[in-house]
Amino acid sequence: MENFKILIVDDTSENIEILGKLLSEYRRYFALNGEKGIELARNIKPDLILLDIKMPGMDGYEVCSILKKDKTTSMIPVIFITALNQDSSEEKGLKLGAVDYITKPFNPALVRVRVKNNLELKKYRDSLETLVEERTHQLELTQEVTIRSLASLAETRDNETGQHLIRTQNYTRMLAEKLKEFDKYKRVLTKEMLNDIYKSTPLHDIGKVGVPDNILLKPGKLTDEEFEEMKKHTIYGRDAIQKAAASLGENSFLSMASVIAYTHHEKWDGSGYPQNLAGEAIPLSGRIMAVADVYDALISRRVYKEAFLHEKAVEIIMSEKGTHFDPLIVDVFFKEQNEFRRIAQKYKDSGDK
Repeated sequence: MENFKILIVDDTSENIEILGKLLSEYRRYFALNGEKGIELARNIKPDLILLDIKMPGMDGYEVCSILKKDKTTSMIPVIFITALNQDSSEEKGLKLGAVDYITKPFNPALVRVRVKNNLELKKYRDSLETLVEERTHQLELTQEVTIRSLASLAETRDNETGQHLIRTQNYTRMLAEKLKEFDKYKRVLTKEMLNDIYKSTPLHDIGKVGVPDNILLKPGKLTDEEFEEMKKHTIYGRDAIQKAAASLGENSFLSMASVIAYTHHEKWDGSGYPQNLAGEAIPLSGRIMAVADVYDALISRRVYKEAFLHEKAVEIIMSEKGTHFDPLIVDVFFKEQNEFRRIAQKYKDSGDK
């Protein structure tokens, strides 16, 4: 026998005693009023609740309504206990979310069968939910591995590393979470958007796979013509991601990835590329990525430069507040600069100090 927990809520001790004996094979909990029943339901999370309708004070309908509105108890099946035999009362209970009715006087065989059936249904539903959660987790892991593998391909051509991807992911997530504390972004930066920004960040430079090696790996300063070709990586990245999105269907994180790839080199004063967007015309995700990407580029070795110290990187970013970068995001960056340093140290490249 499964170790199911059953909560019996009835203001009549005789009914509780009868039901307790009928269901002795289960772990039973008892409450003589609605308030106590709600308290126990929240604390013990029973597998099934037998709930009397007619009780003094808070009746069964009110108790059921409260339980169904509470996330911690909303999925617990409720069977109403009633002496009433009216379709209207049964309809009302079912509309509130009850799964079944047991009428008084009790029919022992019927009580056992209905309780057993509803417990089996709950067990089946719980197993399905667990399976869905496991499959969803597996899908998310597969998705993350695929994203990181594709992104690493672009980063490897640029002599960058997978650690750069991890660092920028953590920078963008931290910046987005801190921006969410401001009134103007509370509703914009939803949990879903925060997750999409984090997942799509590694694809920001995927378009570099389309840039010729003699430009991408050039150790010196690019000519004007070479720089124009380098700029196209934002377009290549957007187009590649949009093609993937067209094949896979509507997907929020791919849409976000496309936006970030296309806009993370735009500048607050309109002097960036590829569209010369300015101010808040630049998508928020692109503005966040700009600060994260530049900070990491500054503190990292590149074929054309040595790594800057954290303090120098902060100084450079602060100097470009309101020109290159969104002023508010720079303020958040400055306030959280020690967290940036911590992330950089935690995920530093091999050989870095």
